[in-house]
Amino acid sequence: MAKYKPSNEDQMVMLPISLQDQLVPGTLEHTIHRLVDENINLSVFDERYKNDVTGAAAIHPKSLLKVILLAYARGMISSRQIERACHENILFIALSYGYAPDHSTIAAFVSSMQKEISSIFSNILLVCEELGLLDGTHFSLDGVKLSANVSKEWSGTFDELKHKRDKLQEKLQRVIAEHVQADAQPEVELKRQKKRERRFQLQVERLNRFLQEQEPKYGSEGREIQSNVIDNESAKMPSAHGVIQGYNAQALVDSKHQVILAAEAFASQDHENLAPMLEGAKKNLAAIGKEPTYFEGKELTADSNYHSFNSLTWCKDEKIDAYIPDIQYRKRDPRFADQERFKDGVHGRRRPEAKSDMFTAADFSFDASKQVYLCPHGKELACHARNQTNRYRTYDIYHARPEDCAACPLKARCLSKSTSSRRYLSIPVDTQPPNLIDEMKAKIDSEEGKRIYARRLGIVEPVFANICVQKRMHRFTLRSKRKVDVQWTRKRFALVHNIAKIHTFGVLI
Repeated sequence: MAKYKPSNEDQMVMLPISLQDQLVPGTLEHTIHRLVDENINLSVFDERYKNDVTGAAAIHPKSLLKVILLAYARGMISSRQIERACHENILFIALSYGYAPDHSTIAAFVSSMQKEISSIFSNILLVCEELGLLDGTHFSLDGVKLSANVSKEWSGTFDELKHKRDKLQEKLQRVIAEHVQADAQPEVELKRQKKRERRFQLQVERLNRFLQEQEPKYGSEGREIQSNVIDNESAKMPSAHGVIQGYNAQALVDSKHQVILAAEAFASQDHENLAPMLEGAKKNLAAIGKEPTYFEGKELTADSNYHSFNSLTWCKDEKIDAYIPDIQYRKRDPRFADQERFKDGVHGRRRPEAKSDMFTAADFSFDASKQVYLCPHGKELACHARNQTNRYRTYDIYHARPEDCAACPLKARCLSKSTSSRRYLSIPVDTQPPNLIDEMKAKIDSEEGKRIYARRLGIVEPVFANICVQKRMHRFTLRSKRKVDVQWTRKRFALVHNIAKIHTFGVLI
C-alpha cells in the first residue's frame, strides 16, 4: 500500500518574514518603492488630513501610492482586487507595511487626486530627465478611445431621452398592474414584481432629474449631439471595436524611450486636442526646469486625425516642425495602392452616396436685407452660429424653424433623415489661409517627410499596446472628465508607463 506524508491543516506554522527583504533590487516593486520614498514629494497630501490633534492615524499616502502603482502595473484596476492582494500577496503586504487598506480607502484615494496628480507626474518626469531618458528632438502625439464606466444605451438627444422616459413610464404602469394581479401569487413572485417596479421607477426618476437639470449639447455645426444620463461629459465615439461611450485618451511621447510628457482625456475628436496637449506638456516640462520654447524647432508627428487648419496654424505660430498628413495622403502614395483591400470595422465603412434629387446649398438663396437664407419653398433660415470651425473650414450655420419643416411638402428632398426636425445650412467663410494645407501636403509627400512621419508608428503606438493590452488597462472605471483625467494620467501614464521605463532603462543606485 502506498504511503504518503500526513496532511494536517490544523498545525500552526511560524514564518519569520522581513517585509524589506521581499522587495528585491532589480524588480519593479523595488523601483516603485525607491521612487515613492526618494523622488516623489508626498507633502502635497498633508493638507487633506485634519487629524493632528484628534482623530485616528491615517494610512500613509506612500503606502497607498505604492500599492496602487504595483497593482496597476499588474493589470489590477479594481479596488477590491487590490484589497485582496494586500491580504494575500507578500509583495503588496510589504509595500503597504502590513496595514492592508480596504477597498473603500483605496477607491477614495484613487478618485481624489486631482490636486496632487500634477506634482507627482512632474516628479516622475524629472527622474526620467535626470536618468537621460528624454531626447527632446522628436515627439509623437496620438490617442486611444476607451469606454467609460457607463452604458451607451443611456445616450441620446433630449427628444430621444424624453421618448425613452415615456416608454419606461409605460413599462412601469404595466409592471404596477401586474403587481396588483400578482397579490395572490407566492411570496417569491411578489418580491420579483416589487424589484422590477422599483427598477423602472428609479430609471424614470433618473431621466426626469437629468432632463430638468441639464441642457442640450450642441456640436461645432450647431446641431444637437447626444447626451449621456450617467456621465454627460463622455461621448459616443467610433473605435476599432465599434461605437463606444467613452473618452479620447491622448498621449504626447518622447522618441528616445517612449516616455510620456503629457496625458489627458477628452470627449472631443483628435483634431481639437493638439493645442491643449502641447500646452499641457509645456506646463509639465516647466515644472522640471524646461523653457517655454522647449518645442520650438522640434519635430512633431501626428496622424491624419489631427490635420486641421487650427492645428497647423497653432504649430506654425509655436514654430514647431510638424508632420501631420491630410486624410488623402495615402491615396497619393504608391506604397498604399492596395490599401482598400484591407479595410474593416468602423474605419472601413463607406459613406452612403447622396441622393441625386436632394437639395444642396446651391438651391438656397441669400436675402441680404434680412441676412437670412431662403429655402426652395420660400421659408427663412436664420443664422444660428457664426465662425464655427471644423477640421478644414470655418462656417456660418443657418437653420430653419421646426414648424416650417414639419409642414413643408419638399422635406423629403431637404431633410437627410426622417427623424430630423429642421434643415441646417453650413455656409463656408474664407477666413483661414489655404497655403498651410498645401504646404503640409508637399512636406508629407517629400521623401524626407515620409521618412520622418514613418517614425511615428514606432514611437507612440507601442505605448498604447503596452497600456491597453499588456497591462489590461483598456477601460475607465471612474466617471466624469475630472476623475477620468486623474485615472488616465496617473494609472496609465505618468506613474505606471513612465515608471516602467525608469525600471527598464534607468539606473537607480
